[in-house]
Amino acid sequence: MNRSSRIAGAVLAVVTLAGSLAACGGGDSLEKSENGSGSGGGSGGKGSLVIGSASFTESKVLAELYAQILADAGYKTSVTTVKNRELYEPSLEKGEIDVVPEYAATLAEFLNAKANGPKAPDEKPVASSDVTATVAALTALAEPRGLKVLPAGGAVDQNAFAVSREFAEKNNLKTLSDLGKSKLKVKIAAGDECEVRPFCAPGLKKTYGIDVTGVDPKGVGTPQSKQAVKDGVDQLVLTTTTDAVMDGLVFLEDDKKLQNADNVLPVVNAKDAGDAGIAAALDKLTKALTTEDLAELNRKVDAERAKPQDAAKAYLESKGLLKK
Repeated sequence: MNRSSRIAGAVLAVVTLAGSLAACGGGDSLEKSENGSGSGGGSGGKGSLVIGSASFTESKVLAELYAQILADAGYKTSVTTVKNRELYEPSLEKGEIDVVPEYAATLAEFLNAKANGPKAPDEKPVASSDVTATVAALTALAEPRGLKVLPAGGAVDQNAFAVSREFAEKNNLKTLSDLGKSKLKVKIAAGDECEVRPFCAPGLKKTYGIDVTGVDPKGVGTPQSKQAVKDGVDQLVLTTTTDAVMDGLVFLEDDKKLQNADNVLPVVNAKDAGDAGIAAALDKLTKALTTEDLAELNRKVDAERAKPQDAAKAYLESKGLLKK
């Protein structure tokens, strides 16, 4: 599951949850990526922890950050990469995974669908742009499943829209409201699901009054989508707030809070990893990490080909978060 599929339509994947869980039965439910288990370490004096990661760059980096700061706090840690949330979330409930980095709104709606049926996120959503309310809703859904939701931080990975710098300067655009008021006709470079997603074309029309003339299905944040906007073929590109490869493009502020609060936060198995020491170690990281930090970490791995564990270590050291 890559970043764009998580942002654009993670909730719809719950429709296939029963099949995914059935595939997990009768054996090891952790489907490792081609890299298998990631790095780990620590003295193990306080016990062992398995950190779960989804198979996209940002999740791998976050898992490494969690593993290394917990190892520094005295736990023996290892990282296991699992294909997607449909597989790793049940493993978190079972205690096969102890800790995962998550996104508040996306996980809240995922659990909403598990608890109340696949239509619940559309008909009775629990997530919103209010991070406090979203985390409260997530906590209420997570606790009956034996999961403990730790505090969210300021780092957020959610849908974001960008235009070319030239287009923004020519039309004096800084926010999505500015684009709506401009009455300019806009074609969006995005995934084809943008046509129907409430946080994409329909939301831009309803919330901002943007004159969306169509969707160019070049993908979410892909080089092809970005180039189409730079070339003027399309006017708006759908990407994410932690996209660091924005040469020639500028984000337009979501000033009316169309997007849900997908703030990063740790979720743990309450029985196996619910102690105060784990929460305290992770909270140090959560408080330090920013959206800009995440974007830069993604850039180092995706553009500079740094290993997630190396990028994570350098970041933690730069913030003074490691005692060693």
